[in-house]
Amino acid sequence: MAATESGTYRVFESDRDREGADVVDEWLLVKKGEQEPTYVQASGYYEPLQSTVQELKPGYLVEATLAWSGEGDPSFAELSIETRTLVEFVDGVPDIFEQAKETFEQGKREHMPIYSNVTYDTDGDANGVLYTFAKQKGEKDIFTEFQDGRMTLEPMIDKLGDGGEEPPYEVFVIRPEDTKFLVVYLTLEKDGLLANTVRDEYECPRPA
Repeated sequence: MAATESGTYRVFESDRDREGADVVDEWLLVKKGEQEPTYVQASGYYEPLQSTVQELKPGYLVEATLAWSGEGDPSFAELSIETRTLVEFVDGVPDIFEQAKETFEQGKREHMPIYSNVTYDTDGDANGVLYTFAKQKGEKDIFTEFQDGRMTLEPMIDKLGDGGEEPPYEVFVIRPEDTKFLVVYLTLEKDGLLANTVRDEYECPRPA
């Protein structure tokens, strides 16, 4: 009998896919409350499970049961999509927007390596939350840690819900080329004006 595990998972692109390995038809899942990733195969299912698997995008939150039938990675035994938040990783941008720079500088003045700020639209309504993470000598690669789910985005995403904002959101993890910090920008409205502006600015089209 196959061993199984059930829970709520955040979906990420497989890092083995990015590395160009032979095994690329898979998703990387991180269980909420944990930081250890699990690779799960993305094909070979019967309908309607295969159609649900094909809907997955990085950032989606799913309820799933994973099954291990032997050695190696598990497969989905059950799967349902809870929220369709998107997470986008943007590396090596030539410049970063002014509000991110100001947030980072404020954090430096207050000696806080992680600093946050709420952003507003032209009508004065909140449209996003911005975090900056200062780089430090000898520090692990925060961008890759976020990208692989080993450094969790969950507290930042959960805080939006605690504040009364309903998912789905769009989350951008941005690493500039020449600045000394990393940006995590959570936009409150998926496919909203702010999210579209960020995607246009950094040439990262929304997944189909």
